[in-house]
Amino acid sequence: MLCACSGEQFKLEEPIPQSPESLATRDFSASGISSRTGTGDWDSKLEDAQVDEAESTLKEALSLNYEEARALLGRLEYQRGNFDAALQVFQGIDIRLLSPRMSKAIAERTRPPRKSRSSRGRSVLTGVMSLHSVSLLLEAMLLKANSLAELGRVREAARECKIILDTVELALPHGIYGEIKEDGKLLEMFHRALELLPKLWLQAGSLDEAIAAYRRALLRPWNLDPQRLAKVQKDLASTLLYGGVEASIPSEFKPVGATFPESSNEESILLLFILMQKVLYGEIEWDPEIMDHLTFALTTSGHFESLADHVEQVLPGIYNRAERWYFLALCYSAAGQNRTALNLLKKVSGLSENNRKPHLASFLLGAKLCAQDPCESSEGINFSRRVIDVSLNQDAHMLGRAHKFLGICYGNAAIASMSDFERVALRRDSVNSLTHTLLTGTRDPEISFQLGLENAVQRNLTSAFEQAMLHSKMSAGSSARGWKLLALIASAEQRLLDAEAIVDLALDETGSVEQLELLRIKALVQIAQEQPKQAIETYRILLALIQGQGENHGNSIDEVEAERRLELEAWLDLAGLYSNHELWLDSDICLKKAKATKFYSARGWHETGRIFEAKEQYKEAIAAFAVSLSIVPDYVPSIVSTAGILLKMSNRSLHIAKSFLMNALRLEPTSHEAWLSLGHVYKMEGSMQQAADAFQAAHELKLSAPVLSFV
Repeated sequence: MLCACSGEQFKLEEPIPQSPESLATRDFSASGISSRTGTGDWDSKLEDAQVDEAESTLKEALSLNYEEARALLGRLEYQRGNFDAALQVFQGIDIRLLSPRMSKAIAERTRPPRKSRSSRGRSVLTGVMSLHSVSLLLEAMLLKANSLAELGRVREAARECKIILDTVELALPHGIYGEIKEDGKLLEMFHRALELLPKLWLQAGSLDEAIAAYRRALLRPWNLDPQRLAKVQKDLASTLLYGGVEASIPSEFKPVGATFPESSNEESILLLFILMQKVLYGEIEWDPEIMDHLTFALTTSGHFESLADHVEQVLPGIYNRAERWYFLALCYSAAGQNRTALNLLKKVSGLSENNRKPHLASFLLGAKLCAQDPCESSEGINFSRRVIDVSLNQDAHMLGRAHKFLGICYGNAAIASMSDFERVALRRDSVNSLTHTLLTGTRDPEISFQLGLENAVQRNLTSAFEQAMLHSKMSAGSSARGWKLLALIASAEQRLLDAEAIVDLALDETGSVEQLELLRIKALVQIAQEQPKQAIETYRILLALIQGQGENHGNSIDEVEAERRLELEAWLDLAGLYSNHELWLDSDICLKKAKATKFYSARGWHETGRIFEAKEQYKEAIAAFAVSLSIVPDYVPSIVSTAGILLKMSNRSLHIAKSFLMNALRLEPTSHEAWLSLGHVYKMEGSMQQAADAFQAAHELKLSAPVLSFV
């Protein structure tokens, strides 16, 4: 049954055939046109006749008014792909004139009837358009917008689509809370317009208009099904996230007292949180794009722990176990919780996963995290070897990265090794692994740095300097630790003027915290050059900069901790400098400043003991060194100094002093102070050859000692 604007009904004389064709085709068949003219004749008539003649035929056959006839004819042309012809037909419908009548019809015919006045309710509908007519015209408007878009007139298409929303919103200002039972097609046309309008604005490049259209679709309840509503929310979130514009929510949309997102990024994250909750509660199907958008949003804003929480909430079956653990490990490592990340990655390499395909990315991430933690060097070696076993003769890039992390882990393991033989073997393996990485053609400044560091620790200073220069060249002089390594190697080669020049050059190329570290190295180089006044001035500048940085409340926690550590080291360096020149009052002041910064410091109590030792207060010195070793049991300078005090106090403590020195050399074989003291012990024991060897080692190590430890 088709309803004209007058409200009269055209009764069909024969049943409507059930055909997959469009509504217009079914209407024509129902009216008997097909039986009179035949399908082929009707098609040729539509193709050849003028628009006015076709309108006349439709009106006579279906008792339609002018606008409805054009709507049906335009739909036929659109279905055939004749967008120009369809647009010509639709242009004849004055929708701006009809829009108020359509709004009135929607408002009247969707109003719930009152039981007490049911008989009078029908009279209200007299002269009002039927919802069927309204839906037919809404469809025409929607097809007109699509035709304009197909012809490249996107902005005009968006404006036409907006009229549909304005018409329905005028009739239903508070939204649609239930089904429109009389004609479900009207609701379908409106929902399509809601989805189409923001896409048209995006196609036209009007991001602000598109965002406003998305918000309009979400502002009121329009009875969208859950999947469709989720699609609109996801599209708005992605537009806000990647659009590159800051579109704040208009004030008229904000009720008094309500809390709203303050930025586009916050709004997109909130929408994605809502969508994830819908997925978890089974309201919508799993959509991997939601997690992709949420991952991007939370990582760019630094909320890695929140991302981990949402990954943990994802239902089983979406990710397999290895992928889930790897995803979580990435989140926790980015949040700085490397220990938690490593525990998850150990699950991937556990016995329960032996029968599954090796998860190469997890092994490589595990090797990387272990390379950053000297305490996990053995686990890092295992991770790296598993990557090498899987990637052998397959993935050269992965193989190179694995050898890099393997070399770093070997170096860290050598530092912690208790055996001289094992330490030498590990350092050799470290250099071999890093060199193997270079042979694969990998150009990575990190590898050159690690090779330079390993050679420097082993006192292969020429090779170390070459690798450090290569690292600096590959990083275009932007690496602060590269400059630091170059300066330390130059100081170890006793090229103190070159070391100071390198530091001066590096100060112009690095950031604030790195500049503080370089200033300390410069002061130490000046002390080595026996320039105490210049060194004191450098320390004054360093401490002033630290104080200035401390007033900057925008610094991160890591930066604040680095500044506090450098402040402590600067005061202790000054205390040692003043004590060397027997300026005890100044030395005590510096020590008090250092202990005010950090009271429980192994080096702080060591410097206290050295001052007592210089004043020949040996018992107090022993007590201070004991406090230092109670804080850090393996603090080598305090071990060596304790042995030296024991030698000065009594010859009966010779064997105790020797055990202290042997322990110190086990921990740090390159300590020239330990070798020197051990030489004195051998001399006192009468072992002249061993004493000569120890003195020779002390001399050579002192000649190659940097002003600050390499590691």
